[in-house]
Amino acid sequence: MKDTVVIALPRFLPDAQRIADYLDADLREYQAGIFAELFPSSHRIVALMSMGIVVRGIAPLVRDKWTDPAVVVVTPDFSYAVPLLGGHHGANDIAKKLAGLGLVPVISTATEATGHDSVEAIAKRADCDIVNRDSTRAVNAGILDGTTKIYPVPGPGIVIAGPDVSLLVHHGEYAVGIGCRKGVTAGEVTNAVRAALAEAGIAQNEVMLFATTAKKCNETGLIEGIAALSANLIFLDDDTINAQITATPSKATRIGLVGVAEPCALAVGKHRELVMKKKVFGKVTIAIAR
Repeated sequence: MKDTVVIALPRFLPDAQRIADYLDADLREYQAGIFAELFPSSHRIVALMSMGIVVRGIAPLVRDKWTDPAVVVVTPDFSYAVPLLGGHHGANDIAKKLAGLGLVPVISTATEATGHDSVEAIAKRADCDIVNRDSTRAVNAGILDGTTKIYPVPGPGIVIAGPDVSLLVHHGEYAVGIGCRKGVTAGEVTNAVRAALAEAGIAQNEVMLFATTAKKCNETGLIEGIAALSANLIFLDDDTINAQITATPSKATRIGLVGVAEPCALAVGKHRELVMKKKVFGKVTIAIAR
């Protein structure tokens, strides 16, 4: 199955085929329940039909803008391409691309509609992921107001950022939560990370970042070990960690935390799903989320 699917009522299938060929997409004829069938597995949906049909079809399915597919409605007269869902997450790009077929893109996201880049667009262009996704609303508002600034940090370095600052890091599918005993060495950290990734069948370049508790911000061996891997390490506050639901009991309750490795991985994972529960490698504990 391709990343993009075009759905159309029977009478519009010839035009829908043009779109499917242009976008290298699958083509499906509309039938009852098709949105429920395709929504979980599709990245991009183009619907050639009235917007009312699409809204009623996807309304019960919409959950999270970071995981929902991008949805574009093409009007039945083949005049307009309207991003309905996920404008910053692919729908605007599809609508603009369909201009090549003579369609007029109707962009409603405030940043793009006023000629500005959104933080999501900047991240995509830089091949980065946004770690603290809740920040994007404030950052995009700042872009509109002209108050948002971009600060490249080539590193090594430590960034202390507020909730209205978006943190962009190297693109990757996985987040690694990491805890350690006091006095751990850099070598012990790198060996543990490599062993955990090998066991999980994950390449290091597939890791977006490493996360640990702010209580470890002075743990030199941990910081140097992650730096030796040329990776990103962030420190999470207690509230962020304790907001996670962990899979495994932890002795970290003695320091006021529900855990370290698992909740840190979950807190910054894109899908909040553990692929490796916490596991001890010598003096280092590691959990992996996607």
